[in-house]
Amino acid sequence: MTATTPTPPSAAHADIPQVQRRVLRTLTVTQVLGGAGVATGIAVSTLIAASLSGSEAVGGMAQTAAVLGAALLAVPLARLAATRGRRPALLLGYGAGALGATLSVVAVLLGWWPLLLAALLLFGGGSAANLSARYAATDLADPVRRARALSTVVWCTTVGAVAGPNLADPAGRLAGAAGLPEGAGPFLVGVTAFGLAALGVAVGLRPDPLVLARALDTEPVAATTTGRKAERGGVWRLLPGPARLGMAGIVVCQTTMVGLMSMTPVHMGHAGSSLRVVGVVISLHIAGMYAASPVFGWLADRIGRVPVLALGAALVVGAAGIAGTAAAHDAPRLTVGLVMLGLGWSAGLVAGSALLTESVPLARRPAVQGLSDLAMNVGGAVGGLVAGVLVTAASYAVLGLVVGFVALPLLVICVISAIRGGSGRGQRDGIPV
Repeated sequence: MTATTPTPPSAAHADIPQVQRRVLRTLTVTQVLGGAGVATGIAVSTLIAASLSGSEAVGGMAQTAAVLGAALLAVPLARLAATRGRRPALLLGYGAGALGATLSVVAVLLGWWPLLLAALLLFGGGSAANLSARYAATDLADPVRRARALSTVVWCTTVGAVAGPNLADPAGRLAGAAGLPEGAGPFLVGVTAFGLAALGVAVGLRPDPLVLARALDTEPVAATTTGRKAERGGVWRLLPGPARLGMAGIVVCQTTMVGLMSMTPVHMGHAGSSLRVVGVVISLHIAGMYAASPVFGWLADRIGRVPVLALGAALVVGAAGIAGTAAAHDAPRLTVGLVMLGLGWSAGLVAGSALLTESVPLARRPAVQGLSDLAMNVGGAVGGLVAGVLVTAASYAVLGLVVGFVALPLLVICVISAIRGGSGRGQRDGIPV
């Protein structure tokens, strides 16, 4: 049984390039706000949780909770996008993030770390919305510029993500001046940033890019089969090889990045590094994650998705070697390692997301993208949890070694695939052109 989506007159006569420019402008603003909210809270969550609990393992669980929350919300966001469009899905994500930030403030006021971990699950909604927004940029994009459109939205997170960790210290001082615990300040920034991001989506993301793309799509789709298989977790079985490679690249880069990055502030804390120094290191890491994404988008459109994915894996391996062998007081070396780690994550996310998106038909993309974000964030949660255990039981150096070995197989697979000609370049809706 097949079903086609009728094309309403408004969609038939829509100026798609103009609508796409409006979508990108809206996502630019909301990504800056969402990036600031996420980065401000994440930068201090590990330290605050460790301080409230007196345990480094609990500190590592803080970031794990935020990443796990993003994973748990990825599927509801994808299902909402599939049924109602991108705008309601993004509103749900930013709304959950704002609620989580509010509860985090309450947890700090009460000094109760279990509530903080629970609140960070909802806080992860902001991350889920930010990640989902990159796919919204591709709904109406020209296939030959799809990676660049996606990377533009990723890049726009740079401003907020870099500013976020550096807002933690002044926000904490303002909270202290107001009679609140300093740890509440960064989460108050999150409440404001996520609220404004939700407002921007509600006002600016009209028409909804996914709804319009579906109205313009003339490809018949077995809707009932797709829906039932998605319900049974059969989305993975429907994926072609390139889509699986793209998803694997995203998951590996996210898992290794979260694991190494989450424990770096704790590692630096052993040498008595101040919050300001830690904030600078994490800010530069986040700059590496986002600032170069347009370069990787351009490269992915020019030389192919798989070679750029291989580059990302190589950067992660190199970053693990540099950061993992750095002393706790060696902030410059840790900075170099974490910047490389951020660049590797960026290359993997941009190339992997573009390869995944174009390897499946439009009607199945929300389900596949939701599965990808779920797997990505579960991988990040596992990475953060395992990292905390490794550092507690062994050392930060052992963590670096493990991260390098996890990323190495992805590098080998991508190099072999690229040599065999599977670059993933020049595809239109999953069909090589």
